[in-house]
This record gives sequence, structure tokens and C-alpha cells, in this order.
Amino acid sequence: MSRRRPRIDRTKVRTVSARRRSSKVKLAEEATPHRPGSRFGDFLDGLPEILGARDLRAAIDAGARAHARNKTLLWGLGAHVVKVGLSPIVVDLLERGLATALMMNGAGCVHDLELALMGRTSEDVATSLDDGSFGMAGETAERLNRAIRAGADEGLGMGEAVGREILEGAYPNKDRSILASAARLDVPASVHVAIGTDIHHMHPGADGAALGATSYRDFEMLTSVVATLGSGIVFNVGSAVILPEVFLKALSLARNLGHKAHGFTSVDMDFIRHYRPQANVVERPTRTGGTGLSLVGHHEIMVPLLAAGLAEATAASKRRSKRRAR
Repeated sequence: MSRRRPRIDRTKVRTVSARRRSSKVKLAEEATPHRPGSRFGDFLDGLPEILGARDLRAAIDAGARAHARNKTLLWGLGAHVVKVGLSPIVVDLLERGLATALMMNGAGCVHDLELALMGRTSEDVATSLDDGSFGMAGETAERLNRAIRAGADEGLGMGEAVGREILEGAYPNKDRSILASAARLDVPASVHVAIGTDIHHMHPGADGAALGATSYRDFEMLTSVVATLGSGIVFNVGSAVILPEVFLKALSLARNLGHKAHGFTSVDMDFIRHYRPQANVVERPTRTGGTGLSLVGHHEIMVPLLAAGLAEATAASKRRSKRRAR
């Protein structure tokens, strides 16, 4: 027969006043229902002042402040941003001055060029890998490798070399190209590759020296951009390894050379929170001041929300400036 176990005596519980206790959620922070026909700015204002919605508004406010003060707005873009149809959003940010510099990984070049050339991109890797045809698109590889070799010969970075190729070449959809738009608007655009990660590296036209030279020039250019990041903002959208690592080294080099790259806002955006972006974009760079934010969600939803919020906030800022000038 089992022994009866003693029960805790709850008659001696000490209570506290709920009114005096601190609370994390208040009525003033709750959401406001959307009214059909109202402005997008009203929708943003109606989001709860809690967790992700609060951080989204914080990112928008920081970007708008940076724009108003003519500070750097650096956007890091993983290739998935292009693959989910967001190139027109990025081009619009460039044209509005809401992206003053770009950094991309190598795959971003592939999808940016293919969309500009054919209006479509992103092959079925699983199927084409079975028969060895994955990554063997001739036109894509020939054009990228040619542009990168020419860029190396002329002392250009990879971003400028590929952007110029699209801007000046026979590409029916060049107006939707991120790199061509950056070249047209004279916005610094850097591309950071790891040898062997991109499909054109497999082709006989690939030149390892040219890939290394143009991407390294882009690292030096990125460092000069990061050196101006004080009071600005950096976004890392969809790169889990390459761009966070490159950004961290560029930041360290800029600070080592005496540049005051402190006090900025850093924003990581991805489907989930990865260790490297969280550490190398959000946390470590802002230890000496500034703000680090993480926005978790699908790019095809979150990036348009953020971009629209920036457009609304900067337009409102301009209206206020005009009223003050009267």
C-alpha cells in the first residue's frame, strides 16, 4: 500500500495587488480594427504596440529618420528576395532614395539577370540535378562570366559590372533589374560570392581570378559604405550566412580605420531567426549604441509592408516640412 504524499498548504499564499504589479500589456497598446478605405498609414498606426508589430514600426521610424537626415540606408538582399517577386519593390526603394547602398550574394546576380533577360528564373533543382542539367543554362552563365571578366579588366566591382551589363545590353526587362537600376541611379551595389556556390562558376567561361578580384573590390566598397553608417540603418533580408559575415568584417575594418560607425539601427528579416544574422547583424554591431531588431515572416509579405511604411513615413515627413516652411 502506497504512502499518502503531503499536499502543499495554499492557505498561506501571500498575494500582491494586481493594480500595483507591473504589466507588459496595456489597453493603449492594443490594435485598432481596420476601416475599409482608410490610408495605409492608418493601418500601420492601428497595429498593436507589441512584439513584432512594435519592431516593424521601429524599423520604419528608424529608416525614415535616416532618410530625413541624409544618412546611409544599406540593404542586404539574399537571392530569395528576387525569387519571390520583390525586385519592383527594391527598385522603388532605390528610386525614392530609401536604399542608398546595396549588398547581395552571388545568387542574386543570377536571378536578377535572368528576370531581366527572360522574365522568369529559378529552375527546379531536384529534377534537373538528377540528370546533371542543374545550373547549365548557357545564356545565363555566358553573360555573367563575360560581364565579370570585363569588370575585372576595368577595375570594377561585380555589382557594377553585372549592373552595367544589364543596363547597357539587350535585356527586355531591365527596368525590373535591381543591379541595372543601381547602376542607372549611381547607387553602390556590391556582390559577395563564395567560389562554387553559383551556377555560372561551373561553366568553362568562369574565371576564378575575375570572380575574386571583382568581389573583393566590392568588399572594399562595402566597407566604405559601412564607414558612413553612423545614425543610419542596415537591413539584412534573407541571407543566413554570407552577408552577415561580410557585414561584420566590413564593420570591424571600418572601425579599425577610425570611422565612427556606431549608433545605427540594424534589422534582420527572415522566415526564422538564424544564429549568424542575430549575432552578426542584430546584437554584436549595436553593443556600443544603436538598436538591433529582428522581423520574422515571409519576405513576400514583410518586405512590401516595410517598404510601404517607409514610403508613407517619408511622405508624411515631407508634408510636415512643407507646413513648417510656410
